[in-house]
Amino acid sequence: MKFARILAIAAALVAAALAHAGDGKTHRVAFHVDQNDPAVMNLVLNNVSNLMEYYQDKGEQVQIEVVAYGPGLHMFREDTSPVKDRLKHLSSGTFPSTVKFSACGNTQKGMEKREGHAIPIVPEATVVPAGVVRLTELQEQGWTYIRP
Repeated sequence: MKFARILAIAAALVAAALAHAGDGKTHRVAFHVDQNDPAVMNLVLNNVSNLMEYYQDKGEQVQIEVVAYGPGLHMFREDTSPVKDRLKHLSSGTFPSTVKFSACGNTQKGMEKREGHAIPIVPEATVVPAGVVRLTELQEQGWTYIRP
């Protein structure tokens, strides 16, 4: 009887620990930026920070990718980004592998053609062939899509 009671308590503690640890799922969230608007860019980065903190506090994993194309590429342009200090801070924070920044290569090429010079991208961002294709791929892989 005493052994059964100890076993029941142990089982309850194990169940509670497993419930607290979550299901081991990694949350994957993709953000879309297509506007050259500092308010939109900051809104996205605020959401990124909030997601990172929320899941960190819960002890759960999260992967976040911010994809910028069209006028939104200014977010990742070294010469025009109004948020490059925040990008650097998020990339070098507690969980730098949690967030990834993807810059549209098609948009970059188009801007270079129109402006007549190379368009520098911040070192925190990776150039992908096409932003819209990257978002499509992430959604096909089951990522949650958010457009501010």
